[in-house]
Amino acid sequence: MAEFTMELNDEQKEVRDWLHGFAADVIRPAAAEWDEREETPWPVIQEAAKVGIYSLDFYAQQYFDPTGLGIPMAMEELFWGDAGIALSIVGTGLAAVGVLANGTEEQIGTWIPQMYGDANDVKVAAFCSSEPDAGSDVASMRTRAVYDEATDEWVLNGTKTWATNGGIANVHVVVAVVDAELGSKGHASFIVPPNTPGLSQGQKFKKHGIRASHTAEVVLENVRVPGSCLLGGKEKLDERLARARERAKAGGGERVKNAAMATFEASRPAVGAMAVGTARAAYEVALEYATTREQFGRPIIDNQGVAFQLADMRTSIDAARLLVWRASWMAVNGKPFTAAEGSMSKLFASETAKKVTGQAIQILGGNGYTREYPVERMHRDAAIYTIFEGTSEIQRLVIARTLSGMPIR
Repeated sequence: MAEFTMELNDEQKEVRDWLHGFAADVIRPAAAEWDEREETPWPVIQEAAKVGIYSLDFYAQQYFDPTGLGIPMAMEELFWGDAGIALSIVGTGLAAVGVLANGTEEQIGTWIPQMYGDANDVKVAAFCSSEPDAGSDVASMRTRAVYDEATDEWVLNGTKTWATNGGIANVHVVVAVVDAELGSKGHASFIVPPNTPGLSQGQKFKKHGIRASHTAEVVLENVRVPGSCLLGGKEKLDERLARARERAKAGGGERVKNAAMATFEASRPAVGAMAVGTARAAYEVALEYATTREQFGRPIIDNQGVAFQLADMRTSIDAARLLVWRASWMAVNGKPFTAAEGSMSKLFASETAKKVTGQAIQILGGNGYTREYPVERMHRDAAIYTIFEGTSEIQRLVIARTLSGMPIR
């Protein structure tokens, strides 16, 4: 087990500097254009693929970094560049994590490479969990998966929403209900291979922020996938459902995790790192502005009202990063989140991003409210962190339940 450290090693610093350079030289110059276009920035993704950032190998190296700092360090630097473009670059990772968390070795080896493609033929993947009537309330999920024993196929029907890369993905990972009586414990995850009949894109959403990232509904109409596309396999699913039924009869007992929650628990610190990157970017713009903008014959940072805001911004950013790093280290080294440390990191970092980007606008004044300066876009982008992959309210619920052991509602 790697010791927890707050210092990156030489190799990690080299990767960080490489990512920072890509974010500064490639992502930032394109950020305003793709935000306005509200389209997937395929040229930027392809550039990331050419240099090795958008690749299975790169994310595997960071994912298996024994210190746990590889992924949060990478996320912070890319999202420092721009949240919308960065999400287009890393959005495939959520689907990949879904396969890593729930799939067999054969499934991991078969499907994750197809999620990325290569530098000459870039692909993306989508993780589809939320539904029009089931966001935070995962127990209300309506998408059904029914096993056809005669053909060894699963038949999926339903509508997913808020899916990053939904409909344009090469590979979709879909969470569906296989036993409605078990609530969220009766869910399973399925791979929907490329060009599978019955899967289509529904509404594409026009969003407040992260507009360079494609978000859409995914409609499933009698989508048939082979039995081998059930993540983890049917034997494992049957065993898990049997245990859940026994515990339900006994009136509770040990909690059984569902497929979607396993994915979200693994990704929450990474989302926190994204928020840290956006907050840091806004803080740096505000700090530079405050030291160069003069009013009443002196830089505005000479005023305590501005200087104290910057002090609070930097303090919150550093605190958020430490929570993210701790949770990331714990996850990689197999330490249980006994105090919901993953949710803590996501909660604090996302709230920090919203607050810091708002303070940056205030420091820039009227300029901050215009699109001539990037903090306006950063503030719009930051709003999503308190919503996706578990709202702030859900994070607080998870933390409170974990601390108390009570079924708080």
